[in-house]
Amino acid sequence: MLVLRLLNVVAPAYFLCISLVTFVLQIFLFIPSMFRDPSTTPLFSPALLHGALFLFLSANALGNYVLVIQSSPEDLGKGLNLGEGAEVVADWLDGSRSPGSALPSTHFCRLCARVTQRHDHHCFFTGNCIGSRNMRNFIMFCLYTSLACLDSLVAGMAYISAALSMSFANPLAFLTLLPHSISQFFSGALLSSEMFVILMLYLWLGIGLACAGFCCHQMLLILRGQTRYQVRKGMVVRARPWRENLQEVFGKRWLLGLLIPVLNVGSDYHRQKEK
Repeated sequence: MLVLRLLNVVAPAYFLCISLVTFVLQIFLFIPSMFRDPSTTPLFSPALLHGALFLFLSANALGNYVLVIQSSPEDLGKGLNLGEGAEVVADWLDGSRSPGSALPSTHFCRLCARVTQRHDHHCFFTGNCIGSRNMRNFIMFCLYTSLACLDSLVAGMAYISAALSMSFANPLAFLTLLPHSISQFFSGALLSSEMFVILMLYLWLGIGLACAGFCCHQMLLILRGQTRYQVRKGMVVRARPWRENLQEVFGKRWLLGLLIPVLNVGSDYHRQKEK
Protein backbone atom coordinates (compact mmCIF):
# COMPACT_ATOMS: atom_id res chain seq x y z
CA MET A 1 0.00 0.00 0.00
CA LEU A 2 2.89 2.36 0.75
CA VAL A 3 4.28 1.79 -2.74
CA LEU A 4 0.90 2.54 -4.31
CA ARG A 5 0.53 5.75 -2.32
CA LEU A 6 4.02 6.82 -3.38
CA LEU A 7 3.16 6.02 -7.00
CA ASN A 8 -0.01 8.08 -6.61
CA VAL A 9 2.20 11.12 -5.90
CA VAL A 10 5.09 10.46 -8.29
CA ALA A 11 3.01 9.63 -11.40
CA PRO A 12 1.20 13.02 -11.64
CA ALA A 13 4.52 14.84 -11.15
CA TYR A 14 6.06 12.68 -13.89
CA PHE A 15 3.23 13.52 -16.28
CA LEU A 16 3.52 17.25 -15.61
CA CYS A 17 7.30 17.15 -16.17
CA ILE A 18 6.87 15.33 -19.50
CA SER A 19 4.22 17.86 -20.54
CA LEU A 20 6.49 20.79 -19.66
CA VAL A 21 9.45 19.32 -21.55
CA THR A 22 7.26 18.62 -24.58
CA PHE A 23 5.89 22.16 -24.59
CA VAL A 24 9.37 23.70 -24.34
CA LEU A 25 10.77 21.54 -27.15
CA GLN A 26 7.84 22.30 -29.43
CA ILE A 27 7.72 26.06 -28.84
CA PHE A 28 11.44 26.84 -28.63
CA LEU A 29 13.01 24.17 -30.87
CA PHE A 30 10.74 22.34 -33.29
CA ILE A 31 8.44 25.14 -34.44
CA PRO A 32 11.22 27.79 -34.86
CA SER A 33 13.24 25.30 -36.93
CA MET A 34 10.33 25.10 -39.41
CA PHE A 35 10.66 28.79 -40.29
CA ARG A 36 13.21 29.21 -43.04
CA ASP A 37 12.76 33.00 -43.29
CA PRO A 38 10.31 34.44 -40.72
CA SER A 39 10.12 37.79 -42.58
CA THR A 40 8.65 36.17 -45.68
CA THR A 41 6.53 33.52 -43.98
CA PRO A 42 2.89 33.51 -45.22
CA LEU A 43 0.01 33.64 -42.79
CA PHE A 44 -1.00 29.99 -43.22
CA SER A 45 2.47 28.47 -43.33
CA PRO A 46 3.00 24.84 -42.24
CA ALA A 47 4.92 26.03 -39.19
CA LEU A 48 2.09 28.27 -37.98
CA LEU A 49 -0.50 25.59 -38.67
CA HIS A 50 1.56 23.04 -36.78
CA GLY A 51 1.96 25.43 -33.85
CA ALA A 52 -1.78 26.08 -33.74
CA LEU A 53 -2.51 22.35 -33.89
CA PHE A 54 -0.08 21.59 -31.07
CA LEU A 55 -1.53 24.33 -28.86
CA PHE A 56 -5.05 23.03 -29.55
CA LEU A 57 -4.10 19.46 -28.62
CA SER A 58 -2.15 20.55 -25.55
CA ALA A 59 -4.93 22.82 -24.28
CA ASN A 60 -7.49 20.02 -24.58
CA ALA A 61 -5.21 17.44 -22.94
CA LEU A 62 -4.31 19.65 -19.97
CA GLY A 63 -7.84 21.06 -19.69
CA ASN A 64 -9.41 17.62 -19.47
CA TYR A 65 -6.63 16.56 -17.09
CA VAL A 66 -7.64 19.34 -14.70
CA LEU A 67 -11.32 18.46 -15.06
CA VAL A 68 -10.62 14.80 -14.25
CA ILE A 69 -9.02 15.91 -10.99
CA GLN A 70 -11.66 18.52 -10.15
CA SER A 71 -14.61 16.26 -11.02
CA SER A 72 -13.74 13.66 -8.44
CA PRO A 73 -16.33 10.92 -7.89
CA GLU A 74 -18.52 11.66 -4.89
CA ASP A 75 -17.96 9.80 -1.65
CA LEU A 76 -21.20 7.85 -1.34
CA GLY A 77 -20.09 6.45 2.01
CA LYS A 78 -20.43 9.79 3.81
CA GLY A 79 -24.16 9.39 4.18
CA LEU A 80 -23.99 5.70 5.10
CA ASN A 81 -23.71 4.55 8.71
CA LEU A 82 -21.36 1.70 7.92
CA GLY A 83 -18.99 2.07 10.82
CA GLU A 84 -15.65 3.71 11.28
CA GLY A 85 -12.48 2.98 9.39
CA ALA A 86 -11.61 2.06 5.83
CA GLU A 87 -11.59 -1.68 6.51
CA VAL A 88 -15.16 -1.62 7.86
CA VAL A 89 -16.46 0.29 4.84
CA ALA A 90 -14.64 -2.04 2.46
CA ASP A 91 -16.14 -5.10 4.17
CA TRP A 92 -19.67 -3.74 3.86
CA LEU A 93 -19.22 -2.85 0.19
CA ASP A 94 -17.67 -6.18 -0.71
CA GLY A 95 -20.43 -8.05 1.11
CA SER A 96 -18.01 -9.84 3.44
CA ARG A 97 -19.30 -8.14 6.60
CA SER A 98 -22.94 -9.10 5.93
CA PRO A 99 -24.26 -11.32 3.10
CA GLY A 100 -26.08 -9.27 0.52
CA SER A 101 -24.92 -5.95 1.99
CA ALA A 102 -22.78 -4.92 -0.95
CA LEU A 103 -24.06 -1.77 -2.66
CA PRO A 104 -24.68 -2.18 -6.40
CA SER A 105 -22.34 -0.44 -8.88
CA THR A 106 -20.12 0.91 -6.09
CA HIS A 107 -16.55 0.34 -5.04
CA PHE A 108 -14.41 1.44 -2.11
CA CYS A 109 -11.01 2.75 -3.22
CA ARG A 110 -8.40 2.27 -0.52
CA LEU A 111 -6.11 4.93 -2.01
CA CYS A 112 -8.80 7.63 -2.15
CA ALA A 113 -10.60 6.24 0.93
CA ARG A 114 -14.06 6.82 -0.51
CA VAL A 115 -16.98 5.04 -2.13
CA THR A 116 -17.47 5.84 -5.83
CA GLN A 117 -20.45 5.30 -8.10
CA ARG A 118 -19.77 3.21 -11.24
CA HIS A 119 -16.12 2.91 -10.30
CA ASP A 120 -13.92 2.08 -13.28
CA HIS A 121 -10.35 2.21 -11.97
CA HIS A 122 -7.91 4.36 -10.04
CA CYS A 123 -5.67 6.43 -12.34
CA PHE A 124 -2.24 7.06 -10.84
CA PHE A 125 -1.35 9.75 -13.39
CA THR A 126 -4.23 11.89 -12.15
CA GLY A 127 -4.10 10.63 -8.57
CA ASN A 128 -7.84 10.18 -8.69
CA CYS A 129 -10.56 7.58 -9.15
CA ILE A 130 -12.35 7.40 -12.49
CA GLY A 131 -16.11 7.03 -12.21
CA SER A 132 -19.37 8.32 -13.61
CA ARG A 133 -18.52 11.99 -13.00
CA ASN A 134 -15.19 12.21 -14.83
CA MET A 135 -15.21 9.29 -17.28
CA ARG A 136 -15.79 11.45 -20.36
CA ASN A 137 -13.07 13.93 -19.40
CA PHE A 138 -10.69 11.04 -18.75
CA ILE A 139 -11.30 9.59 -22.22
CA MET A 140 -10.77 13.02 -23.81
CA PHE A 141 -7.58 13.38 -21.77
CA CYS A 142 -6.26 10.05 -23.10
CA LEU A 143 -7.28 10.92 -26.66
CA TYR A 144 -5.65 14.34 -26.79
CA THR A 145 -2.57 13.16 -24.91
CA SER A 146 -2.09 10.47 -27.54
CA LEU A 147 -2.55 12.97 -30.38
CA ALA A 148 -0.19 15.51 -28.77
CA CYS A 149 2.49 12.84 -28.33
CA LEU A 150 2.17 11.63 -31.92
CA ASP A 151 2.27 15.26 -33.13
CA SER A 152 5.45 15.84 -31.13
CA LEU A 153 6.87 12.59 -32.52
CA VAL A 154 6.38 13.77 -36.11
CA ALA A 155 7.82 17.22 -35.36
CA GLY A 156 10.79 15.69 -33.56
CA MET A 157 11.51 13.32 -36.43
CA ALA A 158 11.45 16.27 -38.85
CA TYR A 159 13.89 18.15 -36.61
CA ILE A 160 16.28 15.19 -36.30
CA SER A 161 16.03 14.52 -40.01
CA ALA A 162 17.16 18.08 -40.78
CA ALA A 163 19.78 18.23 -38.00
CA LEU A 164 21.45 14.90 -38.82
CA SER A 165 20.74 14.95 -42.59
CA MET A 166 19.04 11.57 -42.47
CA SER A 167 15.85 10.15 -43.94
CA PHE A 168 13.10 8.15 -42.26
CA ALA A 169 11.73 6.78 -45.54
CA ASN A 170 13.00 3.36 -44.51
CA PRO A 171 11.02 2.07 -41.48
CA LEU A 172 14.18 0.45 -40.11
CA ALA A 173 15.78 3.87 -39.81
CA PHE A 174 13.70 4.71 -36.76
CA LEU A 175 14.30 1.33 -35.13
CA THR A 176 18.07 1.64 -35.50
CA LEU A 177 18.17 5.34 -34.62
CA LEU A 178 18.62 4.85 -30.87
CA PRO A 179 21.57 2.40 -30.89
CA HIS A 180 23.38 4.42 -33.55
CA SER A 181 22.73 7.66 -31.67
CA ILE A 182 24.10 6.20 -28.42
CA SER A 183 27.34 5.17 -30.10
CA GLN A 184 27.68 8.56 -31.78
CA PHE A 185 26.91 10.39 -28.53
CA PHE A 186 29.68 8.65 -26.57
CA SER A 187 32.10 9.16 -29.46
CA GLY A 188 31.39 12.91 -29.39
CA ALA A 189 29.75 13.09 -32.82
CA LEU A 190 26.28 13.88 -31.46
CA LEU A 191 25.20 16.86 -29.36
CA SER A 192 23.53 16.30 -26.00
CA SER A 193 20.45 18.28 -27.11
CA GLU A 194 20.03 16.07 -30.17
CA MET A 195 20.45 12.93 -28.05
CA PHE A 196 17.80 14.21 -25.65
CA VAL A 197 15.36 14.78 -28.52
CA ILE A 198 15.99 11.26 -29.81
CA LEU A 199 15.21 9.80 -26.38
CA MET A 200 12.03 11.87 -26.25
CA LEU A 201 10.97 10.45 -29.64
CA TYR A 202 10.73 6.95 -28.19
CA LEU A 203 9.03 8.24 -25.05
CA TRP A 204 6.39 10.06 -27.12
CA LEU A 205 5.85 6.94 -29.20
CA GLY A 206 5.34 4.78 -26.13
CA ILE A 207 3.00 7.22 -24.36
CA GLY A 208 1.03 7.91 -27.55
CA LEU A 209 0.46 4.24 -28.33
CA ALA A 210 -0.37 3.41 -24.71
CA CYS A 211 -2.94 6.22 -24.43
CA ALA A 212 -4.46 5.33 -27.82
CA GLY A 213 -4.80 1.66 -26.89
CA PHE A 214 -6.25 2.49 -23.48
CA CYS A 215 -8.72 4.93 -25.05
CA CYS A 216 -9.91 2.31 -27.58
CA HIS A 217 -10.30 -0.31 -24.84
CA GLN A 218 -12.25 2.13 -22.69
CA MET A 219 -14.56 3.01 -25.58
CA LEU A 220 -15.24 -0.69 -26.16
CA LEU A 221 -16.27 -1.09 -22.52
CA ILE A 222 -18.53 1.95 -22.74
CA LEU A 223 -20.27 0.58 -25.83
CA ARG A 224 -20.93 -2.62 -23.87
CA GLY A 225 -22.12 -0.64 -20.83
CA GLN A 226 -19.37 -2.01 -18.58
CA THR A 227 -16.56 -0.68 -16.43
CA ARG A 228 -13.11 -2.15 -15.87
CA TYR A 229 -14.03 -2.95 -12.28
CA GLN A 230 -17.13 -4.88 -13.38
CA VAL A 231 -15.11 -6.85 -15.93
CA ARG A 232 -12.42 -7.63 -13.36
CA LYS A 233 -15.01 -8.84 -10.84
CA GLY A 234 -17.04 -10.74 -13.44
CA MET A 235 -20.21 -8.73 -12.79
CA VAL A 236 -23.14 -9.10 -15.18
CA VAL A 237 -24.63 -5.84 -16.45
CA ARG A 238 -28.02 -5.18 -17.99
CA ALA A 239 -27.88 -5.17 -21.79
CA ARG A 240 -28.76 -1.81 -23.33
CA PRO A 241 -28.42 -0.27 -26.80
CA TRP A 242 -24.95 1.10 -27.44
CA ARG A 243 -26.36 4.57 -28.15
CA GLU A 244 -27.74 4.78 -24.62
CA ASN A 245 -24.40 3.69 -23.18
CA LEU A 246 -22.58 6.39 -25.14
CA GLN A 247 -25.10 9.07 -24.15
CA GLU A 248 -24.77 8.12 -20.50
CA VAL A 249 -21.04 8.89 -20.60
CA PHE A 250 -20.73 11.65 -23.21
CA GLY A 251 -24.16 13.28 -22.89
CA LYS A 252 -26.07 15.04 -25.65
CA ARG A 253 -23.49 17.81 -26.07
CA TRP A 254 -20.70 15.44 -26.98
CA LEU A 255 -19.50 17.57 -29.92
CA LEU A 256 -18.82 20.55 -27.64
CA GLY A 257 -16.78 18.38 -25.31
CA LEU A 258 -14.83 17.01 -28.26
CA LEU A 259 -13.59 20.49 -29.21
CA ILE A 260 -13.07 22.17 -25.84
CA PRO A 261 -12.57 20.77 -22.31
CA VAL A 262 -15.93 21.18 -20.54
CA LEU A 263 -17.89 19.28 -17.94
CA ASN A 264 -20.36 16.71 -19.18
CA VAL A 265 -23.47 18.83 -18.63
CA GLY A 266 -25.82 16.69 -20.66
CA SER A 267 -25.07 13.32 -19.08
CA ASP A 268 -27.52 11.21 -17.12
CA TYR A 269 -25.45 11.68 -13.97
CA HIS A 270 -25.88 15.45 -13.93
CA ARG A 271 -29.57 15.18 -14.75
CA GLN A 272 -29.99 12.95 -11.71
CA LYS A 273 -28.08 15.42 -9.59
CA GLU A 274 -30.36 18.25 -10.67
CA LYS A 275 -33.42 16.22 -9.65
